Amino acid sequence: MIPSGVRVITPEQLSSILANLPPNPRIVASGNFATPKTLLEIADKAIPEFRLHMLNAQPGIPDREGITYETAFVGEAMRRHPRLSYIPTRLSLLPVLYRDHYRPDVVFLHASSPRFDTVSLGTEVNILPAAIEAARAHDGIVIAQSNSRMPYTYGDAQIYENEIDYLVEVDEPLAIKPPTPLNEVAQEIGTRIAAHIEDNSTLQLGIGGVPDAVLAGLGSRKGLRIWTEMFSDGVLDLHKAGVLDDEILLTASFVFGSQELYDWLNLNRKVRMMRTERTNDPSQIARQAKMTSINGALEIDLFDQANASHVRGQIYSGFGGSTDFIVGSLHSRGGKSFMALPSWHAKANVSTIVSRLTSNVTSFQHSFVATEHGIADCFGHSQNEQARNIIDKAAHPSVRDSLREKAREFGLLS
Repeated sequence: MIPSGVRVITPEQLSSILANLPPNPRIVASGNFATPKTLLEIADKAIPEFRLHMLNAQPGIPDREGITYETAFVGEAMRRHPRLSYIPTRLSLLPVLYRDHYRPDVVFLHASSPRFDTVSLGTEVNILPAAIEAARAHDGIVIAQSNSRMPYTYGDAQIYENEIDYLVEVDEPLAIKPPTPLNEVAQEIGTRIAAHIEDNSTLQLGIGGVPDAVLAGLGSRKGLRIWTEMFSDGVLDLHKAGVLDDEILLTASFVFGSQELYDWLNLNRKVRMMRTERTNDPSQIARQAKMTSINGALEIDLFDQANASHVRGQIYSGFGGSTDFIVGSLHSRGGKSFMALPSWHAKANVSTIVSRLTSNVTSFQHSFVATEHGIADCFGHSQNEQARNIIDKAAHPSVRDSLREKAREFGLLS
């Protein structure tokens, strides 16, 4: 049933509305794996010039002269693009940018079918509530594509009819995460990290081989909790195994996984989908029991500085939420922050443990640096001990001697 206060329009009507926008409007659209494809296709045809602002945009978005990309986290569709404007910011602060610096003229939402007087943002909440508020505060418009395939989730995902100007009904398949077989390196890193995770810990994990391997190694734990930016099918597996604390809601901001995961999410009151300002607030993260964050990096140096954003000086991704969770975890009682990466970059044929970063620093001061060779204990040690641990436990054996030479030059080793 369509809520009485929402104006339901056809794609043709939307095209006319968009054609009458002011010149070069800024469109903030659902990102990650919830791209509102129908709305973007209409905008592509109706608006000669516009700024498209999305987080972690995936292939298939409009791409032509007249469209400028904006993002604080670069996805595959925008990576190395000549018309990309990258905005450096921690994810928890992006809503402040919408309020004060990058105000949306239009917000495109990928939402569920209406339920009573609401729709749900389903798998992608993230920064969208803040974008809606910023648009409505400055005479912008909010448009939702209502998709019966999108799961209805609770928390900040629920958007009331008076927050939406127009609704277009669509039938679009959701993006499904393909199976990703674990390689030996990811399996080894994940197994090593899992051994350090205690009962009754709260987990933040991203997406990829290492998080999948960590979750696969936690089947014997008890009372685990989830407070994370995103999760995938590994968390569903933990639920099936009965190792999650059944009294605590799972808190996340976006989800990407299988159709089974989406079916489990639909109308599941055990899962609370929250806005970025809450999930990524370091003070909220710090309040979680034994908060354990697991993030990836591209390279780490002997001072425990990590680069997770740039390759050869060019932006590859961005800060994302890792900095928020690293800080929050370190302030949590019993908390731990893991920075995980393979010790060797096979494609570039170089060590990922370097003497000193020459690229951008995205985070520093972690509890542990984890590779397939071991886990280097960092926080709570002198810089000399920290460097020694990184060399002996995390670096590839073939570069340890050269790293020791550099460490001596820096005064880190006698």
